[in-house]
Amino acid sequence: MSTRNAEPRLPAGSPRRGNLRWAAAAGLVAAGLGVAAGELLAAGVSPSLSPVSGVGSVVIDAVPGPVKDAAIALFGTADKAALLVGMGLVIALAAVGAGLLELRRPPLGAAVLGLFGAAGLAAVLSRQQFSILALLPPVAAGAVAVLVLRALTARIRDLAAARTPEDAAVRRRTVLTSVGGGTAVALLGAALAGIARGGQVGVTALRETVRLPMPVRPAAAVPAGAELAVNGLAPLVTPAADFYRIDTALSVPLVDPDQWRLRITGMVDREVELSYAELLAQPLQESYVTLTCVSNEVGGDLIGNARWLGMPVRDLLARAGVRPGADMVLSTSRDGWSASTPLEALTDDRDALLAVGMNGEPLPLEHGFPVRMVVPGLYGYVSATKWVTELRVTRFADETAYWTDRGWGERGPIKLSSRIDVPGRSPVTAGAVTVAGVAWAQHTGISAVQVRVDDGAWQDAELAPGISADTWRQYRTSVDLAAGEHRIAVRAVDANGVRQAEEKRPVLPDGATGLHTIRVTVR
Repeated sequence: MSTRNAEPRLPAGSPRRGNLRWAAAAGLVAAGLGVAAGELLAAGVSPSLSPVSGVGSVVIDAVPGPVKDAAIALFGTADKAALLVGMGLVIALAAVGAGLLELRRPPLGAAVLGLFGAAGLAAVLSRQQFSILALLPPVAAGAVAVLVLRALTARIRDLAAARTPEDAAVRRRTVLTSVGGGTAVALLGAALAGIARGGQVGVTALRETVRLPMPVRPAAAVPAGAELAVNGLAPLVTPAADFYRIDTALSVPLVDPDQWRLRITGMVDREVELSYAELLAQPLQESYVTLTCVSNEVGGDLIGNARWLGMPVRDLLARAGVRPGADMVLSTSRDGWSASTPLEALTDDRDALLAVGMNGEPLPLEHGFPVRMVVPGLYGYVSATKWVTELRVTRFADETAYWTDRGWGERGPIKLSSRIDVPGRSPVTAGAVTVAGVAWAQHTGISAVQVRVDDGAWQDAELAPGISADTWRQYRTSVDLAAGEHRIAVRAVDANGVRQAEEKRPVLPDGATGLHTIRVTVR
């Protein structure tokens, strides 16, 4: 029997290379739709319930300290963006693998995506602010991803089973429509999730309605000449937009100031609860304070100086009545982060504040709106709690905080340090070269700054007047440099005559030491 005019058939059997590509795309679409569904639901219920943020927070908590330090050193304040990109790549790779598995060995691929949903669920269950509503976004994300993957791979298998070119073309269009439609829906869901995160828009709008009261005690006047006119030198007061942000919150906690409450608990005669309106009604004071992150490497920029408005913490603790034997205050953030601050640093004469304002404006959301802690002289990891909700008076022997649980020092006093800002990395012209920068020893003060070229003698720099012992000070000097390569180092001397430590030590466990030294090319 002749087969010359018989209808051509496609071979049946194992998936073709093209079908594998469709399966990989199906995995990506399924994962994208799952993430979009979870984020959209979280945005509608509460942005703080985001499965992505939840998993990211668990990753941040679980990563060893040295890895975090390396990430901060590499990415700086973009560390959270880098984490999100990394998470996205991991999800994408897993999604591709899930699609291929589901095509070849169902339902293994669906199980892989289900595990990602389970990871989001576990992250939610580990949160301090767990609620039943918090279960919905990760469950929805996992369910949508699994169902979509199953549906898409079923269509791809149909394509593989096509017997004729015409049948294959029809089924290919079906797969293309399904994958393309899924991609469009995923993108739309992501866009809607972004729009629905009106929580941030809403809190931003509430922030804009806040009218800060005039301080009973204004900040000290900035002395004439405190800011040196040197191009490239860090400004004396850091704009809020440029102020460093280092914290463990992958997404900024959104706190309605009308709902905010601060509780004073623990070893006190009486527990105190304070609303935002009540806090604004207290006698407030302004202070310039330079804050520093313990992760700041020698010569680093994780430091900033601002004018803070707030209530002295000692006044609030006095209202609660601190019991004998207490030596620490454990402050807790809205997101569960905690800091252990020596009680003496909150009750002595320093300007430790429950801050509500920064540089004349309500706190920015990312810097702790509506209320944060500001404590001169201590690294942020033991003092600068943002979005603060509780101050628990206790003892170091009885309780620990987030970073002290991870091997960091207990008390965290800021180390005497200095930095060269000018000259920068560009080559300079031979002759007189300006060297300028900042030096800090919060709550002690700076008395001198010295600069050295290569192995020469130390020479005193011009030290600008300081606002207070709690702020950094600018300095400048001029050095003669011949053509070639040179090293310039800086060191500071504090108000007690103590010189900056020259021994180079890492940031772990309680802050880096060493002299900032730069290499300069002179032409």
